[in-house]
Amino acid sequence: MAEALKDIPQSAHPSLLVGFNKADDAGVFLLNDKQALVQTIDFFPPIVDDPYFFGQIAAANALSDVFAMGGRPLTVLNMIGFPVGKMPPQIFTDILRGSGDKVEEAGAVVVGGHSIKDQELKFGLAVTGLINPEQLVTNAGARPGNVLFLTKPLGTGIVAFASQIDLAFEESPIATAKSMTTLNRTASELMVKFAAHACRNGLLADLDVAIFSVGERHAD
Repeated sequence: MAEALKDIPQSAHPSLLVGFNKADDAGVFLLNDKQALVQTIDFFPPIVDDPYFFGQIAAANALSDVFAMGGRPLTVLNMIGFPVGKMPPQIFTDILRGSGDKVEEAGAVVVGGHSIKDQELKFGLAVTGLINPEQLVTNAGARPGNVLFLTKPLGTGIVAFASQIDLAFEESPIATAKSMTTLNRTASELMVKFAAHACRNGLLADLDVAIFSVGERHAD
């Protein structure tokens, strides 16, 4: 992807605090001294069989891009590619219902969305939030000697793949679904409170795992 983007002109604007050239979780655009917009978009094919849980996982993952920057999600647009005629409409409904429940839990609202006919099911969200620019956390601020905190257990990507080929333990998909549908909202609030130096949403193909880095004085 870096090779494909290297020759793309990058926007130059004094209010653009974080753009796509930073390879961060979300873009940030300054509105005034106390407010900035945080925007992200994320979508992917199903990684679980249950459409309701798939909707929740997709929502939690996209919302956590905003949380990873230290922001608060406000509005959401749903995006879905649906194989019309190959899957019952109820699957469409259940995905949106799962996503909607997770968005409401995050304190945001669904304002609309867009759907297309596709050969393969895909779903995701575009999320807009607000942040105090003085509390902005990016993925580039980590320093030697920082303490790393993982907000969730690793291994969800491995379990998801193992489930697809029927090699996962029976209890493993249940545990990973619970982890992937849990918002990083509390972790984000603590990250801002203790002035984390850096944060990243996602690690080693694990969905919705935030890593934040703080000074040694906060290690306890």
